[in-house]
Amino acid sequence: MEREVSLMEILDARERRAQRQQELLALYALPLVSFTLNIAGPVKNGTLIRRAFREGMERLEDALRGEGIAIAAQESTDAPTGCEGFFVLRGGGEQIKRLCIALEDEDALGRFFDLDVIDPAHGKWDRTALGFSERGCLICGKAGKDCASRRLHSAAELQAKTAAVLRSCFAEKDAQWLACQAARALMTEVCTTPKPGLVDRANNGSHRDMDIFTFLDSTAAILPYFLRAAEIGQETAALAPEETFARLRTEGLRAERAMLEATRGVNTHKGAIYSMGLVCGAAGRLWTDAGFPRDANAILDECARLAAPTARRTLDDLCETTAATAGERACLRHGVRGVRGEAADGFPAVRNIALPALRAALSDGKTLEQAGAYVLLRLIADVSDTNLIARGGPEGRQRAALRAMQLLAHKQGFDRDALMRFDTEMVEKNLSPGGCADLLALTYLLHAVQAR
Repeated sequence: MEREVSLMEILDARERRAQRQQELLALYALPLVSFTLNIAGPVKNGTLIRRAFREGMERLEDALRGEGIAIAAQESTDAPTGCEGFFVLRGGGEQIKRLCIALEDEDALGRFFDLDVIDPAHGKWDRTALGFSERGCLICGKAGKDCASRRLHSAAELQAKTAAVLRSCFAEKDAQWLACQAARALMTEVCTTPKPGLVDRANNGSHRDMDIFTFLDSTAAILPYFLRAAEIGQETAALAPEETFARLRTEGLRAERAMLEATRGVNTHKGAIYSMGLVCGAAGRLWTDAGFPRDANAILDECARLAAPTARRTLDDLCETTAATAGERACLRHGVRGVRGEAADGFPAVRNIALPALRAALSDGKTLEQAGAYVLLRLIADVSDTNLIARGGPEGRQRAALRAMQLLAHKQGFDRDALMRFDTEMVEKNLSPGGCADLLALTYLLHAVQAR
């Protein structure tokens, strides 16, 4: 599909498009929008170009719906000479043209939209006749027709600029999507109920200093970090993993301060800032014109490359004077590796336990909440959670793991009443599997990436 096309092919495509326009006008006797893309040079199709076309089609459909303009017929083609779309509409030609001009002038991506409006009663509507300025040149911003007729810019220059603008548009759009999915995963995790020992919709679990609203405030505060993490990954994709990690760490510390300010000093998401920021950064490094990879394993492998060098040094250097958190002290005293160790290994608990369990439960007809509660049990049973160890020592962690295994063995992993009883037991013993909760949120995020 992505190849150079000849002038003859381009002219033939224009002739076919004009013929199809006339056929649709004759068949319906209604205004017609003919949608193509302004793509300079001999390559008229490719991954970015198709993405731009799909985005344009969606924007046009949304705009028509917003104006109450009904679509009588719609079709599209995808050819080496470019993508083409046709909309037969029940509306006034001038109204439709003004709507199309607004889409063309909306942003950098709209600059590539060519939305011709042909009215059986009027003919082709012209933007300048409606008082709008001529469209500007992609390179210099001057009158586009003048630049084209005088050939002020080479085809290579126009092609390079086109690719750069399209790539920038979709890199930004994809990073925003990933950040929203990360925030959504955190909100889904805290809303999953019941979660033994953890904050959920039913109660505060074993936590006296936070509730579900604390988590919502915290999520809103750190959302910008996830966007920045994805952007950092995109910006540093060609650099060494250590460079990406260093920049993620700097921004992560800012996110921690934002979290503490939003929660008045309560640590709700420190672990999630580290792990989910790492995933967003890893996905960013793997971003292509087609978007983020849907392969969770590829993202987790990249997480390992990012985290392993620093994680191993940190764990090797950990001592009583450097252990600043309860989790770090648990790592030091009880020989567990915590979230850093998980990250350095590419989050094996998520890869090998949580994601397969979530997929299996959803395939079995369970709701996302039911599946999430089940996944949490699987994680409690298998993961050496430093939060559990910090609160109850190895014995407390083992007690929670055995109880989770009992529920799983007796097919009570989806039993709400059994989970509530487990929650009561955990609260009585002041146990909280916070590390497992972070892994559950990570699982929700990667599931969303895979399902996109």
